[in-house]
Amino acid sequence: MFVSAEAAILHADLDAFFASVEQRDDPELRGRPVIVGGGVVLAASYEAKARGIRTAMGGRQARRLCPEAVVVPPRFSAYVTASRAVFAVFERTSPLVEGLSIDEAFLDVRGMRRIAGAPGEIAARLRRDVLEQVGLPITVGVATTKFLAKVASAVAKPDGLLVVPAGGELAFLHPLAIERLWGVGPVTARRLHERGIATVAQVARLSETALVDLLGQAAGRHLHALAHNRDPRRVRTGLRRRSIGAQRALGRRRISAAALDAALVALVDRVARRLRMGGRVCRTVVLRLRFDDYTRATRSHTLGEATAATGTVLVTARELLATATPLIESQGLTLLGISLTGLQDEGGVQLALAPEHRRAAALDATVDDVRDRFGPAAITRAVLIGRDTGLAMPVLPD
Repeated sequence: MFVSAEAAILHADLDAFFASVEQRDDPELRGRPVIVGGGVVLAASYEAKARGIRTAMGGRQARRLCPEAVVVPPRFSAYVTASRAVFAVFERTSPLVEGLSIDEAFLDVRGMRRIAGAPGEIAARLRRDVLEQVGLPITVGVATTKFLAKVASAVAKPDGLLVVPAGGELAFLHPLAIERLWGVGPVTARRLHERGIATVAQVARLSETALVDLLGQAAGRHLHALAHNRDPRRVRTGLRRRSIGAQRALGRRRISAAALDAALVALVDRVARRLRMGGRVCRTVVLRLRFDDYTRATRSHTLGEATAATGTVLVTARELLATATPLIESQGLTLLGISLTGLQDEGGVQLALAPEHRRAAALDATVDDVRDRFGPAAITRAVLIGRDTGLAMPVLPD
């Protein structure tokens, strides 16, 4: 098990990233509640969050909660530019940077005390550099493990710095609510609360066997380890994604079968292109659904051979969606997502393609080339003409 001898792992997380970029670029928005995105809230400034507005909330509900909020359309190119500038600061701070998303990363600063100061000093300087050079507030948590550094940054938000010293990990962690543990979502939290378990300390007092009996083997072991700050993961650079996904919020109105299929086509088109751009192939297609009552469901299928073909992924996704039709008709659908997992490098996979598969691969390559040269809207599927295909959120390059 890996635990740093000192609190030298940083988790740096930009505060309300999209909204902060908007406030940075438009002085009139500073200090005001800002919502990025109209139909669905993509991001909310902390002034808006104080009024109860949350990411993924419907725009109409958000405006009811805060009528004076300023709603701005997303500017993804501005967010990507800001992200690159922030990551440049990260890479000047430490040679070991592991990006998690376009607005957060882990940094390992062990062994840098002589040249850069103590980890807390490095973290403070990082925050100052990001603010001065990029103009954005950032929160940093510092701890002996990646898990605890991320918890520390969450506790310190917004625009804060929190160092959990070596030897003081459990004193910091155990009073926190169980929702601070990775993997504790609404369903797990409800099960634990039903047993009178509300804090991490109460989880830590349970045996691993008791947690496994309550939550299942994977979740029970996972939470038992985290409650004792056991996290074997090192900060690693150059990691490739284990999955690629995209999702689309559908709102609460009933959606027709044709519109739902079009939404699925757009998502599959997007993720399959990302797969090919990264030189990857996938083995498993996962469909994710969220219903009107906020319950969720997943459907998955593992393919006979790895693929990056849009057509193959789409056929599988449609079959998975068909199995969920009764649930969708009875409960309504508010979110549709697709994930491709079991990723491998394309060069390391021998694909004995049939002629029809080779033709499909050639067509995908032609479409990708046109979009690379003339933009993503230069060529599209007929079923998507005139339809809103949703927003493609910016992500770190694979």
